[in-house]
Amino acid sequence: MAPNPSIMRAVEQLGYRVTVGDVATQVGLNIGQANQGLLALASDAGGHLQVADTGDIVFLFPKNFRDILRNKYFKLRLQEWWNKVWSILFYIIRISFGIFLVASIALITIAIFLIITAMSNRDGGDSGGDWGSGGGIFYFPDFWWFLSPNYDTHYLERRREKRELNFFEAVFSFLFGDGNPNANLEERRWHSIATVITENRGAVVAEQISPYLDNIGAQYQQEYEDYMLSTLTRFNGQPQVSPSGEIVYYFPELQVSAVKKRRHAIASYLEELKWKFSAADSGQIMLSAGLGIANFVGALVLGSLLRGGVVAAKLGGLVGFVQGIYWLLLAYGTGFLVIPLIRYFWIQWRNNKITERNSLRISRAKLLTSMSQELQNKINFAQQFAAQKFISDENLAYSTETDLLDQEVKRLEDGDQD
Repeated sequence: MAPNPSIMRAVEQLGYRVTVGDVATQVGLNIGQANQGLLALASDAGGHLQVADTGDIVFLFPKNFRDILRNKYFKLRLQEWWNKVWSILFYIIRISFGIFLVASIALITIAIFLIITAMSNRDGGDSGGDWGSGGGIFYFPDFWWFLSPNYDTHYLERRREKRELNFFEAVFSFLFGDGNPNANLEERRWHSIATVITENRGAVVAEQISPYLDNIGAQYQQEYEDYMLSTLTRFNGQPQVSPSGEIVYYFPELQVSAVKKRRHAIASYLEELKWKFSAADSGQIMLSAGLGIANFVGALVLGSLLRGGVVAAKLGGLVGFVQGIYWLLLAYGTGFLVIPLIRYFWIQWRNNKITERNSLRISRAKLLTSMSQELQNKINFAQQFAAQKFISDENLAYSTETDLLDQEVKRLEDGDQD
């Protein structure tokens, strides 16, 4: 079984010496999954177990454990190779929509020009000048000017500073957006909950966890705190009942750490990010929409010229090719405008739902800023179960790094020196 990538990242971020609680907090993993993942990673990557005097276990990993795994697992090497290939393929897919848009406009424009020229030659040279002149009804703006790398040096300078999307990336963003901003919402949720627990030394009340949860039930259901079951299951928590009948929760595994942690600010609630229509700037969106409209109108004009089919059949060549793929060009031109329009209204609906959920979490978080005496007493009772154990090298009773006899001799020598 290949190692869990999130556990590997957590080990690296935490300095290669971790407990199960450290990893569970870092990536919001289930305690059981974190334990099994660390055991598997230690076995495959040549890690070591360190046992503290208290019986708690620390996992120690070599800093080159990724190289060890890469040499051992063909699947891991294949995955890394595929990630690189897919990043290139996906970029090609992204820019292909912009390339096809430009190609579509070019083909439609050239085909219209050729058909009109042929029609004017057939009807006589007198009327031909009106069709091809700048004042003709089939005039198309010079969109290629917008694509020229020198069309706006100030814009390019701003783009370099802000690392904005290029034209082809902006077209894809206009069409399909830039992905789900909450793709890692569950990971953020459980990381935040585990961090709140560890910052409170492993003991909390339900009101401290509820701003990070959804679907906690109606008001009468919240009184029973059933919504805490998922957190208890994930982090092996234990409930305790106060003398007044209130429930508090503590998490022994999250109270043990091999990493010296600094206290840091925690978001008071889990904020769900709103969807953006596009990461492209307003100018790029206007340009994409303008080109899309020009492409669609051009396709309609071309369709009216091809309707008879006589001129196109005589011309053949490029015009014949465009006639053969006309329905593809029209479908692309239609989809280019319809897809963003549908997505715009879908995003508005989605963001309204996100606003509602965020508002509910904020209202729960406010209970902690203006807490009642009853809630304060509940938190004070929870602190009776708060504890934080940091395992350093001096607290070790045994390690698989060295022979047990050597460790015992070292312990005796240290004892004699004391």
